[in-house]
Amino acid sequence: MLRVAALPQRPIRLLVLDDDLERNRLTVVFRLILAIPHLVWLLLWGIAAFVVSFVLWLAVLIEGKAPEILHDFVAGYVRYATHVAAYLYLAASPYPGFRGRPGYPVDLEIDPPERQNRWTAFFRILLALPALLLASVLGGGLSLGSPGGSWGSASGEASDAAWSGVSATGAAAAAAVLAWFATVALGRTPRGLRDLVTYAVGYGAQAAGYLLLLTGRYPSSDPAVVEPFSRLPEHPVRTVVSDDLERPRLTVVFRLLLAIPHFVWLLLWSVAVVFAVIGAWFAALATGHVPSGLHRFLAAYVRYVLHLLAFLHLVGRRFPGFTGRAGSYGIDLEIAAPARQNRWKTGFRLFLALPAVLLGGALGGVVFVAALLGWFYAVATGRMPEGLRNLGVACLRYGAQLDAYLLLLTDRYPYAAPVLNPHAAEPGDGIDPASAVPFSPSTAAPSMWETDSFAR
Repeated sequence: MLRVAALPQRPIRLLVLDDDLERNRLTVVFRLILAIPHLVWLLLWGIAAFVVSFVLWLAVLIEGKAPEILHDFVAGYVRYATHVAAYLYLAASPYPGFRGRPGYPVDLEIDPPERQNRWTAFFRILLALPALLLASVLGGGLSLGSPGGSWGSASGEASDAAWSGVSATGAAAAAAVLAWFATVALGRTPRGLRDLVTYAVGYGAQAAGYLLLLTGRYPSSDPAVVEPFSRLPEHPVRTVVSDDLERPRLTVVFRLLLAIPHFVWLLLWSVAVVFAVIGAWFAALATGHVPSGLHRFLAAYVRYVLHLLAFLHLVGRRFPGFTGRAGSYGIDLEIAAPARQNRWKTGFRLFLALPAVLLGGALGGVVFVAALLGWFYAVATGRMPEGLRNLGVACLRYGAQLDAYLLLLTDRYPYAAPVLNPHAAEPGDGIDPASAVPFSPSTAAPSMWETDSFAR
């Protein structure tokens, strides 16, 4: 069960309307071609929006608040870019309109203008750089050109600020590529990939809104933004988190050096795992089961890798042990006992895992950037930002489920959606309602929470 503190309402909110996930194969095949008019219009509107945002920046510096007409023009652009990204990445099915009006299946609510701090507005481009870096590796939002954006043109760098559009790289792009193949084959987009794309799109919209002076609230990277519409099925590999957000500065600064003994031990253990998984593969092909001794050995290895990666990426606080023992670390795994596995899935496991490996690589880039940003924050404050910590847990959880799939601990595929809070299952979700937990904010400390696996 998950225990978290409810997030306060944010000025830029992601909305995902009910979607049966069915997609017309013909429009999916030609989705990129169909989106070309939108990409051209997005470019033209983006140039105008950046010019207007410079005027809006001056207005905020002088008045402390954006004029409503300028705010609405830029807000319409950010909302329209969200619609285009959702359509292009198969998170939504209908062809979007060209005016950025509310009502699209993946949409934004943007509050009216409010007073903003003049100092944070003056240095907005510098303050936004970390959020833009994270948005770029997530890949679901606007491609804002150079770090200068429209402010670059004010300083004579107009050529660097001429382009804006939908990012074509990062985790969202990888998820969209996989969703394209799945949808062409099945006529339906996997829910987990849809949810991962919408999370990335939502964060990109927050980052763009902050950069373009729509709000003075910094973007939140907490995956809780997708919890109202995501679904969480049961999975044999679950993460359990009991770690707080405190990070001693000294161990943060020397974290990489402290991990050197673990690198040596990981190399030695990995050699043994190669032989163990070969034995497990033959046993599973012959009997449909992995022997319990091999299962325990491989499970300890997967758990140890998670502990080490959590420590390296500042997701966990303490120095991890070397045994991968359950319950020994603040970022931990619960791995189900051996169960019968499909022999066909076992025989072609490496081939079947290739899409998950592609997505896992993209999420590895996300957790690396989250760790980099968290490192600077932790050195300055002695704490890890909760949103970055939660995002790191979500990415590492996918990696642990991928490891478990590759090492034959389970034949259940990894789940892609960065869900932290289980949501009640609904008919048609393909989820056992008894395994889903409805949202109920707890009065427990927000640093103590437990997560289930990704939603498909």
